[in-house]
Amino acid sequence: MGALARRAGLDGFLLALIGMILLAYLWPAPGIQEGPFSLSRIANYGVTLIFFLYGLRLNLEKLRAGLSNWRLHMLVHVTTFLVFPLLVLAVREVFAAGNQPLLWLGAFYVAALPSTVSSSVVMVSIAGGNLPAAIFNASISSLIGVFITPLWMGLFLSTSSLEFDLWPVIGKLTLQVLLPVVLGLVLNKRIGGFADRNRKYIRYFDQSVILLIVYTSFCESFARNMFAGYSAGDIIGLSGLMLALFFLVYGITYVAGNWMGFNREDRITALFCGSKKSLVQGSVMSKVLFPDATVVGIVLLPIMLYHALQLIAASVIAQAMARRAGRAVVGE
Repeated sequence: MGALARRAGLDGFLLALIGMILLAYLWPAPGIQEGPFSLSRIANYGVTLIFFLYGLRLNLEKLRAGLSNWRLHMLVHVTTFLVFPLLVLAVREVFAAGNQPLLWLGAFYVAALPSTVSSSVVMVSIAGGNLPAAIFNASISSLIGVFITPLWMGLFLSTSSLEFDLWPVIGKLTLQVLLPVVLGLVLNKRIGGFADRNRKYIRYFDQSVILLIVYTSFCESFARNMFAGYSAGDIIGLSGLMLALFFLVYGITYVAGNWMGFNREDRITALFCGSKKSLVQGSVMSKVLFPDATVVGIVLLPIMLYHALQLIAASVIAQAMARRAGRAVVGE
C-alpha cells in the first residue's frame, strides 16, 4: 500500500502541501512581497513552463487515435463538467445557512475544474483499465477546462463582491495555459523524447510550482486574517463533503458505465477519469480567476482537501480492482 501511495504522489507531496500552509502561517512576509522577482511572479512563470512541458509530452497521433471511443469520452466529460457542478449547486443553501459563502465558492470551484492527468492515468493503469483512453480523456479535459471552468465560475463571481470579467480571464488562461501547451505539442516530435526521458524530474518541477502557488496564496490569506471566521468543525465538515462528492460521482459514473454497456476496461477509465479533479489546474486558474489575492487561500482549501481524499480513496479502489482482476485470471 505504501508503494502504491508513493506512485500516486500521495505521501511526500501532501506532507509538503501541509508544510507550505504551516510555513505561510508562521512566515507570510516573503509570499506577499511584490516586484519582478517576487515569489508570486516566479510562480506565474513556472505555470507557463508547466504547461509547455505538458504539451511537450503529448503525442498528436495518439490523441487522434483516441477520438474513436466517443461514448466513453462523452461520459467522462459530462461527469466532469456537468454532473459535478450540478451536485455542488444542490448543496449551496447548506453553506448559505452556515454563512460560509467562500467555502461554497471553493467547493464549486472544485466541481468546475477539469480532471487530473497524472494520477488518473496511474490509477487506470493499476486497475487494468483502458490506458490510451485515459491519457486521451485526461489530456483533453485539461484543455477544455481552460474555457469551461471560467464559464461556470463566471455565473457566480460576476454577481459576487469579487471582480470578474469573463473574456479577459479566458484570454489570460489562453496565453498562460493553452498557448504553451500548443507550442509544446508542436515541438513534440523534435524534443518530446527529452520530456519523456525526464518525466520524474518534470513531475518534481510541477509539484514545486504548485507548492509555491499554495505558499503565496495562503500567505496573503493569513496576512489579512481571512481564516479568522472558520473553525476546525468547518474544515472537518468540508472534508466530509469533498469525500461524499467523490463517492457520489464515482457511483453515478459506475451506474452510467454499466447502463451504457461498457466493458471492464472502459468502465475503469470512466470511473477514475470522471471522478478526479486537478490540483494543478485549480492552482493555476486561481491566480487568474480570483484577482483578490486574500481569498485565494480559502478558495484553494477545498481542492487541496479533495486532492488528498481522492488519492487515498482511488488508491484503495484501484488496488482492490487489480486484486480482483488477478483472481479472475487465476480462476480461468
